[in-house]
Amino acid sequence: LSYYNEYKSYLRMLSLKQVFTKAPSVAVRCMSQGWRSDIEEVRKVALSDDPPFSTIVDYYFNKAAPYAEKALLGSIKTRMSNELKEHLVQGVLSDLKPCNAVLSLSFPLRRDNGEIVTIHGYRAQHSHHRTPCKGGVRFSDEVHEDEVQALAKLMTYKCAVCDVPFGGGKAGIKINPREYSDIELEKITRRFTVELAKKGFLGPGLDVPAPDMGTGEREMSWMADTYKNTIGTEDLNSHACVTGKPIVMGGIHGRTSATGRGVYHSTNIFVEDPEYMEMVGLVPGLSGKTCILQGFGNVGLHTARYFHRAGAKIIGVIEWDGSIYNPSGIDPKALEDWKLEKGTIKGFPGASDTDENLLEAECDILLPCALEKVITKYNAANIKAKVIAEGANGPVTPAADEILIKNNRLVIPDIYCNSGGVTVSYFEWLKNLNHVSYGRLTFKYEFDSNKHLLESVQRSLEARFSGKIPVTPTPEFEAAMGGASEKDIVHSGLSYTMERSGRKIKEVATQNNLGVDLRTAAFVLALHKISHNIIMAGFTFT
Repeated sequence: LSYYNEYKSYLRMLSLKQVFTKAPSVAVRCMSQGWRSDIEEVRKVALSDDPPFSTIVDYYFNKAAPYAEKALLGSIKTRMSNELKEHLVQGVLSDLKPCNAVLSLSFPLRRDNGEIVTIHGYRAQHSHHRTPCKGGVRFSDEVHEDEVQALAKLMTYKCAVCDVPFGGGKAGIKINPREYSDIELEKITRRFTVELAKKGFLGPGLDVPAPDMGTGEREMSWMADTYKNTIGTEDLNSHACVTGKPIVMGGIHGRTSATGRGVYHSTNIFVEDPEYMEMVGLVPGLSGKTCILQGFGNVGLHTARYFHRAGAKIIGVIEWDGSIYNPSGIDPKALEDWKLEKGTIKGFPGASDTDENLLEAECDILLPCALEKVITKYNAANIKAKVIAEGANGPVTPAADEILIKNNRLVIPDIYCNSGGVTVSYFEWLKNLNHVSYGRLTFKYEFDSNKHLLESVQRSLEARFSGKIPVTPTPEFEAAMGGASEKDIVHSGLSYTMERSGRKIKEVATQNNLGVDLRTAAFVLALHKISHNIIMAGFTFT
């Protein structure tokens, strides 16, 4: 730390080039520590029984950094010597590892019964290489600072993988929302919003939260309204301070199902690839594949729906209060209706309740879409699924990840697999800044153009063959005549983003001979993009 502080203070006086030429001893002493300084310690903790979430992220960072460093050194085209390039790249990677800013705050809440309690909350901003920072707000009594920092880091890498121009952020309030009334939750949300805004942790160009565990459209409406009527009262773009809002508050069609749709697209890209399916011993294609789903919340529900439509069979569903199983397949829509009515998946007539550990049951694809660290070194060897698609953040621990790779299991990593949510949040943010919904300016024009096209074809046919020849559009063409709706545009943009990112991950994996280790490939891709951006921007304020 003393070397780092010494180096930073020296940089304030000299340009980067002067530091590396006039004071190499200072630079080398600092950079020699670099991102490698904690490799063994991080590995030891990450492979333990219950590693901290931030250590897990740092472990994956350390695995990917050597590959990213090599690629970056080859891409820097300057007159710097090789030694200076190494110092530069190592310094960038070292600086990228910790969170740039972490806010810890507390405030009082007067409950409905008059009792006054203290509420604790956090917001972490991992990287400002792109702004605003982006990341959800979760309400959970399990929230703590380490978790918030880890999730902020994952958001940075997630955005980079999918070419979303945001830095990573995350927020959490340490409460169980089930234990508070709606009025109390509104008080908490609005006060938290004011505290974030006052301290520079909220704003359309600064930091843009979104829904997460325990929050949804309602909480995002409260946040947007609070910001608009306080700090952002003169900000024309105030509604862009959060995403995941209701449509009437500037939200976007397709946001609710975006994460689940992204899980489907990311899985399908690799399941359709003959090379990867040959590695794990499966036939290409989703149709007919058996799947077990862990978590039937928003992400799990929509993931199940899209897999079901693609011809896959959801044979098991795991929830916090029980599991159900049907080898012939479970209808996601029927299960959704049952859960809405009964409040549980247990007793669903389309499947049987079971006490079996379905995580370890026979299936082709396992879809963990709920909790962190559910696949550990104690059960990883028993996982029979050939493909594990991480709909949740961090469902596989590093020790389990090593076992799965050794057993030739294909893990589609969270920083790619569940990035559909932040991708569509980006679309919503752009919509708010543009102050117009997608397609509104072109609907009528496209409809008239297609109508004139049909009329032109009809006139040409009638002129050639004489007589009345009606030209009737197919139902598909007629439905598309009016142009793409906002939902169509969102779905198209998400599909394109996931496919493009998937191809890039494949390329990195192939270039570095990583085999089924897609997580390292995704981290390499993210670190390379972020570091390249930082290097190109320079170190203006160091």
